[in-house]
Amino acid sequence: MDLIDWNDFEKVELRSGTIINAIEFTQAIKPAFIITVDFGSELGIKKTSAQVTDLYTTTELVGKQIMGIVNFPPKQIGPIISEFLLTGLIQDDGSVVLAIPDKKVKNGLKLA
Repeated sequence: MDLIDWNDFEKVELRSGTIINAIEFTQAIKPAFIITVDFGSELGIKKTSAQVTDLYTTTELVGKQIMGIVNFPPKQIGPIISEFLLTGLIQDDGSVVLAIPDKKVKNGLKLA
């Protein structure tokens, strides 16, 4: 494991947001959803592709608060441009459990 210092950690923009839309990403090679998140007035609405289909449905994702890294450069994934990284914990079987706030918070708050 590489150690980082506080300045490295401060560069990561890990922000709270609320999922406002989730649809199946039918063109994806591996099962995935296209997820749209509201990160608040400063950052606005951002979209990403996420392989979280093992434990979640599109219906149950809408309204869920998440944590996303919003300062990676945009990345082309098939026909969409991913604008943030949805964070989660990868289990031994490859399924992903989303990293979420345990209480409702304002969209756009930075993890400290």
